[in-house]
Amino acid sequence: MRPSGRAPDTLRSITLEVGVNKYAEGSCLSRFGDTHVLCVATVETRVPPWLRDSGRGWVTAEYGMLPRATAERTGREAARGKQTGRTQEIQRLIGRSLRAVTNLTAMSEMQVRVDCDVLQADGGTRTAAITGGYVAMHLAFKRLVDLGLLERVPLIGEVAAISCGVYKDTALLDLNYEEDSGAEVDANFVFTGAGGIVEIQGTAEEKPFSEAQLMEMMALARKGIGELVTLQRAAIDGG
Repeated sequence: MRPSGRAPDTLRSITLEVGVNKYAEGSCLSRFGDTHVLCVATVETRVPPWLRDSGRGWVTAEYGMLPRATAERTGREAARGKQTGRTQEIQRLIGRSLRAVTNLTAMSEMQVRVDCDVLQADGGTRTAAITGGYVAMHLAFKRLVDLGLLERVPLIGEVAAISCGVYKDTALLDLNYEEDSGAEVDANFVFTGAGGIVEIQGTAEEKPFSEAQLMEMMALARKGIGELVTLQRAAIDGG
């Protein structure tokens, strides 16, 4: 029995609540159990300098945790004057994942900036951010279409992410913090809705893991992401 009491292939309770920010072009509160991430998409009419006059747009992301998102207060990175390496790595992952399913040429010269703020953390914040960030971005594009600024939503598919791990020699889907902190293997999978691989991150915490364990985690991830994509589509259609 895993600490959460779930079956090995069962996700936490997932909700993707849209329209939670009245100002943003797109927004989604992504809840993976007790991990809650607010994802807000902002459309900007400028692109990075290196894309000016290229006819292409850009999608980027920023990530952060509120001071009391965890059991003990963590100081704001802005107060320290710089981001941690972890923060930079996660926001780059989110940006790469969202761009993987975006037709940047069809965006014209505009930028979508997706801000992902962790309100409460219980494991899997980056996967909740990617999954909710996609919904927020999609809604922002829909808004541009409704305003006549784009002919169509410039997306070539969906993207979602989920964590997996090996806990007491058993592969598990969607680890919470208690399971993640005791896992022998910690991995994150980013797939498209069509099953394409965007990124896989995997780390052995104690001893190397086998190819068979990797394949077992990948099978769990495919199942979980299939369920997440269904939830994404429902949230977007409702938004």
